[in-house]
Amino acid sequence: MQIQGTIFPAPNFNPIMDAQLLGGALQGISCEKDVLIDILTQRCNSQRLMIAEAYRDMYGRDLITDLKENLSHHFKEVMVGLMYPPAAYDAHELWHALKGVNTEEKCLIDILASRSNMEIFQMKEAYLTQYNSDLQQDIDSETSGHFRDTLMNLAQGTRMEGYADPSTAAQDAMILWEACQQKTGEHKNMLQMILCNRSYQQLWMVFQEFQNISGQDLVDAINDCYDGYFQELLVAIVLCVRDKASYFAYRLHNAIHDFGFHNKTVIRILIARSEIDLMTIRQRYKERYGKSLFHDIKHFASGHYESALLAICAGDAEDY
Repeated sequence: MQIQGTIFPAPNFNPIMDAQLLGGALQGISCEKDVLIDILTQRCNSQRLMIAEAYRDMYGRDLITDLKENLSHHFKEVMVGLMYPPAAYDAHELWHALKGVNTEEKCLIDILASRSNMEIFQMKEAYLTQYNSDLQQDIDSETSGHFRDTLMNLAQGTRMEGYADPSTAAQDAMILWEACQQKTGEHKNMLQMILCNRSYQQLWMVFQEFQNISGQDLVDAINDCYDGYFQELLVAIVLCVRDKASYFAYRLHNAIHDFGFHNKTVIRILIARSEIDLMTIRQRYKERYGKSLFHDIKHFASGHYESALLAICAGDAEDY
């Protein structure tokens, strides 16, 4: 199963020329937004960082600051978001989710349930560097209960990798099944320990065994037994283990249709997944919901904001 992003390194890349064009677009009396979109959505992240360096050398100014000063609303969020390295972008989103007026639990779930150990390690480093704050301590102080315990466990980034032992899969499945029956604090703990620490390969077998033992899909069982953000987080982990692209397609559809186009979620997923699996997410979206992601964004967004999102999506004519 080949997963694919939508943004690739631009051929014949010239950061000095790009920096010059951006400078011209940002200096003018009216900001030339189309130029910004054409350049920043058509370069990969490492190329954008080289452009920012060339921009600083040329103008003695910070590109992110200039984008923030010249742009507004969601369009600004997209353009600025594209300028962060992936780990720094995750850190930025988590910081705002934890330190904003209200804790944004869904953002914490999206990021922590889906990232690899390496991604979590780099995001924690970036968080510390950017905000001089410890991610785990902030999760500890801003969330509560078993939801907090599970997030804390994920934020350790200590999931086993690549290892699978068929002989313990049935045992783990049995524990999960009991945890769905008993629902004591101890059972909730065991449930999240298995989902946070076993390798993806191991969990595939555990989920199959769970189905065999209980005659029920684990997601349905969790939905029946638990509620609130704890339940949402557990389900997110299961869905990410099965297929991350399907999980993000589901989250996008949810953000677009159930929350009246929840801009932050749409922007975050498109940017964060653009070089990893956004093309695959688009395929899953179309298969599952009948309409393309491109079509739905076009329907709900407008102006330069819409153009920027569609450019990241890399839509094709057949997507209309």
